[in-house]
Amino acid sequence: MSERRGLTVFFTDGTKMQLDYPKQTPNDIATLLKVKEILASRQLLVECDGVLLMFPFENIKYLEAHPAPKDLPGHAIRGATIAGATV
Repeated sequence: MSERRGLTVFFTDGTKMQLDYPKQTPNDIATLLKVKEILASRQLLVECDGVLLMFPFENIKYLEAHPAPKDLPGHAIRGATIAGATV
């Protein structure tokens, strides 16, 4: 199993940025707690090659993270497939 993770940030202006990073938490529960902290702060902070990147949520359309945690909150939709999308 790979310890690498990926995140694609899709911005409101139509651009995107892909990030590759090592596993940040010891388990899925800790991952969900980290996600809750990020959502509460309303900004994504990333240390990237010695530089701090700050992404205000107002500039983010959506985030795509992989792999998905095995333990998702009860309200999460599981097993979905993208059937179609518009830009």
